[in-house]
Amino acid sequence: MSGIYRFVLAGAAATAALVLAIVGGSTWLVSDQQLDGPPVRLIQRRATPGFDMRNLTIPANEIHHGGPPKDGIPAITDPKTVSANRATFLAPQDRVVGVAIGTESRAYPISILTQHEIVNDVVGGIPIAVTYCPLCDSVVVFDRRTPLGVKEFGVSGLLYNSNVLMYDRSERESLWSQMLMQGVSGPAAGMRLQALPMELTTWQAWRAQHPDTDVMSIDTGYGRNYRQNPYVGYFRQPGLMFPVQPRTNALPLKEPVLGIWTDSAALAVPASYFGGQSGVYAGTLDGKSFEVEYDATDGVLRMRSADDGLSWANSFWFAWYAFHPNTQLARR
Repeated sequence: MSGIYRFVLAGAAATAALVLAIVGGSTWLVSDQQLDGPPVRLIQRRATPGFDMRNLTIPANEIHHGGPPKDGIPAITDPKTVSANRATFLAPQDRVVGVAIGTESRAYPISILTQHEIVNDVVGGIPIAVTYCPLCDSVVVFDRRTPLGVKEFGVSGLLYNSNVLMYDRSERESLWSQMLMQGVSGPAAGMRLQALPMELTTWQAWRAQHPDTDVMSIDTGYGRNYRQNPYVGYFRQPGLMFPVQPRTNALPLKEPVLGIWTDSAALAVPASYFGGQSGVYAGTLDGKSFEVEYDATDGVLRMRSADDGLSWANSFWFAWYAFHPNTQLARR
């Protein structure tokens, strides 16, 4: 059973969740908790491997075990790919993360990322990390080149603000926050990662824009059923499983947003801005122009165009606000 995990979430009408993780023959059980209540508590039958927690830049008491231990959710490095014509495992409306660098484009199915969370890859000659946190529905693509060298990232099994903490596979394993986009402990503490342009879109839309794209293969070496989404119940519930601060009632917690930022400003464009209709939001941030497109059929927010100096990420509203509490919010 090594490397296998299951999440069993309550149905839409229920208020409690049971999370069961089976990793390396050990069982990790989380007691029933309100989805919008206190942090889940783990009964650990195997100690979680340690990380270099020196120079910690986030509160230690706000780091929580997510269930599976270190590498219990296995990141993928150097994934196999197939041509668009051979990607028959994808339906037109399946969500993918699209990355285009130079003359090379690649699609990473959310159905695979849901069960692995991090893919270490090289596209257009650039070492990248495609990262996805199902609890936040957050997608960020990073350049893996850092002042400490090219990093290979894994899933730590720890969370901060309900968001995945990655770690770098090195002699001294620093923790990195996906949504903070920087190292939070060890030698990498305070070191920022460069976010790269990407799209969270549908397979149909990505393929239409990039007909020569290739696709990350479901032949990952893990024998998973990638048509099964273990987070269906969580997505249907309005509440959260882990504590998050700060919070706001400006939007529903799990409202999809496209978050845009510069070094000194941040803005969120929510799906609800479009009133259920497909459309384009044209705006400026720090004097830089951008256009966000919304497809009402698929519920997809994507960056249509953006000036240099702008970065962006997709996520639920609660996650964007927790890490960008001074954010602006697009309103009509």
